[in-house]
Amino acid sequence: MEEMAIRIENLTKVYKLYDKPIDRLKESLGIFGKVRHKDYFALRDVNLDVKKGEILGIVGTNGSGKSTILKIITGVLSPTAGSINIDGKISALLELGAGFNPEYTGIENVYLNGTMLGYTREEMEKRLPNIIEFADIGDFIYQPVKTYSSGMFARLAFAVSINVDPDILIVDEALSVGDTRFQQKCYRKMEEFKKTKTIILVTHDIGVISKFCDRVVWIEKGELKNIGDPLEIAKQYTAYVMQSKLVHEVATNDKKKDDNDNMLMPIDGLVESYGDKKAIIRGIGLFQDSEKSMTQTVSPNKVTKIVIRIKYNEQIINPIVGFTIKDRLGNVAFQSNSEVLQQVLDTNMSTVDYAFEFEFPELNVGQYTISPAIASGTQANHSQHNWIHDAYIFNVINNNLYNLEGMLSLSDIKFDIM
Repeated sequence: MEEMAIRIENLTKVYKLYDKPIDRLKESLGIFGKVRHKDYFALRDVNLDVKKGEILGIVGTNGSGKSTILKIITGVLSPTAGSINIDGKISALLELGAGFNPEYTGIENVYLNGTMLGYTREEMEKRLPNIIEFADIGDFIYQPVKTYSSGMFARLAFAVSINVDPDILIVDEALSVGDTRFQQKCYRKMEEFKKTKTIILVTHDIGVISKFCDRVVWIEKGELKNIGDPLEIAKQYTAYVMQSKLVHEVATNDKKKDDNDNMLMPIDGLVESYGDKKAIIRGIGLFQDSEKSMTQTVSPNKVTKIVIRIKYNEQIINPIVGFTIKDRLGNVAFQSNSEVLQQVLDTNMSTVDYAFEFEFPELNVGQYTISPAIASGTQANHSQHNWIHDAYIFNVINNNLYNLEGMLSLSDIKFDIM
């Protein structure tokens, strides 16, 4: 434990779920000796070491167990099974307003939180000026916190959390309610803490996870699904959230091959590409709903499909097929490939063409480009066979309200690879 701030072994948390409230009473009284509950595993056999001085991110869909594991670490909940060892003093910013008495003023809640953390009133008085300065909520610090906005709650709670000299700082989504300026102020503070404090950060913001964290834990349905490099986990998690999947289809005869090729835009020498050409991208197309004709203008709230056709000039070992969607400024909106999706492709692919289909509903208004690619190896160490820069340009329009520029930024994409 010398180098570990937190060590979790076989951590399990089980809740008993009852169909009716009366069933809980009947079971507790032992009527007929019947089991009337169902076990719900909020956490199941989770093993995790958190190193001292690292920023650990935790991602997972709603109900995956993220908040449960934080509450066990902070002592709010007790585990059903397993053990947890903690080396250091914890300061936690969990659910918004947790630990605050709504009838107390901001100042009174500062002292209340200090008492819960084991500080005397005199010790908190020394910290009070820094807390007031960082929270920056003006005279509201002297008003009952029940009058605060969610942003004010977050400001005061974070200011208290960082000014009680914690060894381990835990932040659970609370910063998402603050304004941009305050969020940046908080992240700068966490950067200062880096290497001197241990930070556990739970957020749905993949950009924050990728930028600030040393490692990322992905928890899903109560189980530790993966842990590792922030960028790689972010890609895998994003693909999972977007319900991505991948299959490939072989053109088995010339007629089918010709029909499919006629549906796609051919890739010619005018586009910017690179790679060793052991496999080449022959065509690409964008389709909406069940239409068989390509389109470069699609509507939101409809299923949109990218089709990428690839020809193998020789046998490719461990092929990786993927694409990148970029906005009009060249910023990457989304990336996905077969390895990120943890789907292994056939290594005995012949020189016959293969079609890969990617589906994604609910695009926002904007203009984007698609850059398809075929490589082989692994995500970390691969050979690029063919990458086509901005092979396909398309616009998403709002049928009810046309935007003259048609170039609004992308805020959310969902896609399904078929």
